[in-house]
Amino acid sequence: MVRVLLAEDMHLVRGALRALLAEAGDIEVVAETGHGDQVVPSALAHRPDVAVLDVDLPGADGIAATAALRELLPECRVLILTAHRRVEVLRAALAAGAAGFMPKDAPPDRLADAVRQVAAGQRAVDPDLAARALTAPASPLTEREAQALGLAAEGCEPREIAQRLHLSAGTVRNYLAAAQIKLDARTRLDAVRIAREAGWLPHPAS
Repeated sequence: MVRVLLAEDMHLVRGALRALLAEAGDIEVVAETGHGDQVVPSALAHRPDVAVLDVDLPGADGIAATAALRELLPECRVLILTAHRRVEVLRAALAAGAAGFMPKDAPPDRLADAVRQVAAGQRAVDPDLAARALTAPASPLTEREAQALGLAAEGCEPREIAQRLHLSAGTVRNYLAAAQIKLDARTRLDAVRIAREAGWLPHPAS
């Protein structure tokens, strides 16, 4: 029996997922939560084999919860569920240590199969999104340029970005200008759009 922790903040969706997994016969939902900050405490208390996490959880999001589980309970493998078919979200999830990644509009029977694969030590990633990630061009941005542009995408002004990255405001403006030039963008907002669609921005912090 595969023991599962289910984290989804929408009650109706969580109930539907619980029922779907119960129908599998060999999967048991041993714990559930609607808040990202409760994922790790619940996992430590119930020791599930797999944590099925919505990426958009209140508190700590699914990416942050995945990274915390990877550090504190590495034997619990993670399957991320998301409504976003975006390459950058997949990359952030895999970088955080997720073993699986499925869009919420996938066929229902694929969820149980993905849970079994992840529990067996395999990867379970939506094939269409995986193909997009593999064929996407490499980012022309340096790490610092991507960080600065990612914070700009969150609405931060250069002075705030400078404080958060421990840089001078002038250096941040240089990074943003360089990113805009490299992306052949008309404006900073256009640069954000181009980088986000290509999956070149870091995942926002919770």
